[in-house]
Amino acid sequence: MEIRLYLPRRPAAAIEYNHAMPYCLVPPPHANPVRSRAPRPAGWAAYLALLLLALGVALAAAQGLGFSRSVTPGLVERYAARFGPAARNRISGWQEFMRSIPAERRQFSGDELRLLRTVNSFFNHLPFVTDLAHWGIEDYWATPAEAVASNGADCEDFSIAKYFALKELGVPIRRLRITYVKAVRLNQAHMVLAYYPEPNAVPLILDNLEDGVRPASERSDLIPVYGFNDEDLLIARLGQPGTSAGSSLQIRLWRALLDKLEMELHY
Repeated sequence: MEIRLYLPRRPAAAIEYNHAMPYCLVPPPHANPVRSRAPRPAGWAAYLALLLLALGVALAAAQGLGFSRSVTPGLVERYAARFGPAARNRISGWQEFMRSIPAERRQFSGDELRLLRTVNSFFNHLPFVTDLAHWGIEDYWATPAEAVASNGADCEDFSIAKYFALKELGVPIRRLRITYVKAVRLNQAHMVLAYYPEPNAVPLILDNLEDGVRPASERSDLIPVYGFNDEDLLIARLGQPGTSAGSSLQIRLWRALLDKLEMELHY
């Protein structure tokens, strides 16, 4: 059974949170929940492809998939040719920022809020640009290196870059979820990064619409729809824990992003 998640594509009345980042269109992906029974013979090819992709992602993650420290000189030159010479400085600035985080801040010794704010604010300095204006298509999930090098991002790209940055800084994956929400004030689909101090705790929200990091309980303007990380996909239920919908690899755009990240390691 295919789960179709839908939110309105056009705001009834655009409300700008700030001048640089007005709003973000996020078309919902289609997710096919993993079933407990074994796949039918006709589906073995797709099942095997998904399994191989999962193994490839696991191996690539060990090499620092999406991390600033994994950017190769070849990738820098490739993006400098694609986005202009200034891309080199932007990538270098991203790498320097990541190196500048003191080791003690990476251990999350009661000071995680400060680290979350620092990472959130750093990436929020990227100019907000819609996918259509930036990439020429309505729906494109950029890698962190692409977003930084091209000097532009929309809400998915901001959330993805923050997710991989916090992973690189040692934050456990189980605490992080890229989260698809409805932005009530905008009447618009939106994406943020949620940080969970504990499994059932109220998450802290990293959002390109504001540099501050606040608990979800203070963000009544956001209604969660689903959240995912490297490990799984959860469908939100109002007032209830999220319901598992299987692997996040079922999200087409997430799979495409992981493919690009793995390719970036080889330039």
